[in-house]
Order: sequence, then structure tokens, then C-alpha cells
Amino acid sequence: MQEKYDPGFNKNIEWDIPLLEGYEFDFVTNTASKPGSHHFTGINNPGLIRDIEDWQADFVLVFGWAFKSHLKAICYFHKKIPVIFRGDSTLLAEKSWLKKISRTVFLKWVYRHVDLALYVGSHNKNYFLHHGLTSKQLLFAPHAVDNYRFSIEHEKFSDEASKWREKLNIGNQQIVFLFAAKLDDNKNAGLLINSFISLNNPDTHLIIAGSGDKENDLYSLYKESKNIHFLPFQNQSVMPVLYRVGDVFVVPSRSETWGLSINEAMACGRALLVSDKCGAAVDLVKDGVNGFIFRSDDETDLRIKMEKCALSKDQLISFGTASLKMIASWNYTTSCETIEAVVKKTWQNIDD
Repeated sequence: MQEKYDPGFNKNIEWDIPLLEGYEFDFVTNTASKPGSHHFTGINNPGLIRDIEDWQADFVLVFGWAFKSHLKAICYFHKKIPVIFRGDSTLLAEKSWLKKISRTVFLKWVYRHVDLALYVGSHNKNYFLHHGLTSKQLLFAPHAVDNYRFSIEHEKFSDEASKWREKLNIGNQQIVFLFAAKLDDNKNAGLLINSFISLNNPDTHLIIAGSGDKENDLYSLYKESKNIHFLPFQNQSVMPVLYRVGDVFVVPSRSETWGLSINEAMACGRALLVSDKCGAAVDLVKDGVNGFIFRSDDETDLRIKMEKCALSKDQLISFGTASLKMIASWNYTTSCETIEAVVKKTWQNIDD
């Protein structure tokens, strides 16, 4: 796996787990002048459509439309072979009324070229319905991570996490709030830090793990704050341990179409504190069962929910057990079975 610069993390990263094993694949030449998945023209593959036709595909499954090659393929194969679409967008992000209208018109045009859409959760389903797809065109294929990878060797991961806590001088009975994400405006680590400081509980700790354009500012402002620990970006093989260092995983994002880190933390048996602007919150977080949802950008509400989490270590263990049970059905198998069922079924009533 080659290193690649990630503009969000503001550094070169290299995934240290295999991503291409177990299936056939082909890389299509990208001719974009500025390659990358962070803008529309960053993925431009002139040979993609020809390659798909040469392969004699019966279906085409496209993940997201917001790249030049993806949108071109959706439009080209419309009414030639069935186009299956998968995306995780929601209506949660606030926009001006003019932008909402123009975007809705455009997206209704895009989705007229789609035969079926695989929705990942409740907010995503509402998004597709809002933009013209019918309920008959929607199939549930849950957003998922490799639950097994995060839950296997539980004792090993827990032992490593305990050692990590010792290095940070965190006691076994103290409560750790964990943030692990890019350090940028949207991920909103500053809100969490301020809420933690106002919590003013000596038996709690906050870990901020990540990197990004706000990294230096946050570190300079809060490096001397009591019980706040800054950790650098952690690669994938380390994440099952890092989640276990924390007792409560916090996602304070201002906007998040889903938030797969929530799935990961749940597979590690963690309690959750999640912003209501995260797409996953409504499906994966049940107040008082496996954690709490708080109002986005509301420091006071976040602090109140942190206070509830800090009441009892036993409560957090119970929350973590609930998370582990809840996430079990949000898995790769369910998503794959949905896609297989689509491929196997007849298409004679697709437009009914």
C-alpha cells in the first residue's frame, strides 16, 4: 500500500491493513490534473465506460455521484443496464433556501438515471425519497465496518489499552472521553474540549487523537489543561486498541453524513456521545441505552450529557454491552446479501 497525502489529516497516510485481498480488481487510469476524492474533477477516468462494456457487465454499482467519472457512468448506462446507486447523503446539513432549491432540482435529475438505490440508514432513506426515488426503488444495505476485526482478540486489545492508560497516568476507575478524527472545523474538537473543561471532574480524562489544520492551534491552547491528552494520528491497526483506551467515544461533528467511527467504537463495546448532525445517530445511538445524543454545537448540552456519562463506570460498561449487541446486525454480510438479491431478481417490474 502506497502512502498518500490526505488533505483532511494534513499528512501522508498509509493504511496498514489489507484492502485489496480476496477479490479481483482493476485500477482505471485517472487523468485528472489534480487527482483526489475531495473534488468533482479529481476522479476522471476516460477509459472507465469502455472497460465496463468490454467486461460485459450486467449491472453497474456506483458509489456516489459527485465525481466526474461516476456521474458520467450513471448517465451513460441509464436504460442500457440497471444502475444501482449507493451513497450516504442526508438532509441534515443546513443550506440557504436558494441552495436547497437548486440542489434539489439537480439531484432529482441525477436520480432519474438510477434504477435502485441502497440506503445506509434512516436519514439516508429520507434523502433519497426527498429527491424523487420511490420506496420500491430503495433497499436497505447498512453502513458497516468489519465488526470482526474490531472485536477479535478482545483480551489482547484490552490488555494493550490498559497499558496505554497506565502510560497516560489514567486510573482504572477513571472515565475517559475519546475523540479520534481529523482536527478541523467540522469535526469540532474545540467544542468537546471546552465542554470537558467546564465539566471540571478530576476523575475524568479527555483524549484527543488525530491531526489536521487545527492541530497546532488546539494543542497550543489546551496542552496545559488538566487531564487532557493529545495523541497523533493513529493508523487502522491501532484503532481497536485506542477505542478501548476510552470509555466514551465522542463525535461532536457539525455535519457527518454517517460516521463510521461510531460503528467501530460500538464493535469495540464502547458507550457513545454523538452530535444530532451525524447521520448514524438516529439509528445507532439510543439515549440512556448505549449513550446519548446531544445538540450539535451546543456546549452546554454536551457538558450535561458528559455529566450523565461520568456518573458511573458500571453504567458505561452496560452502555458498551448494549452497543456491541446493537451493532451486530449492522454488518458486511447484510449489505452483501442485499446486493446479491438485487442481482438475482428479475427486473421486469422495476418501473412499476
